Amino acid sequence: MLLSLLTACYGGPGDSGYVVPVYVGPGIGLGTVIAVVVSWSRNKSILWAIIHGFLGWFYVIYALLVPKK
Repeated sequence: MLLSLLTACYGGPGDSGYVVPVYVGPGIGLGTVIAVVVSWSRNKSILWAIIHGFLGWFYVIYALLVPKK
């Protein structure tokens, strides 16, 4: 489960202390969606699709480089 994160980035030692808020929101990335679809089309397994969804772009690149048996 992804959680929203609100944090601040501070400058270096000589900086004036300007704060830049950074927001990282929840959601499913494009790499996850592509990985799940490719995994399902190759394996027809929900378990593998979930595992490959966590790997995201790493699995997508692997699937492009390694041919299906």
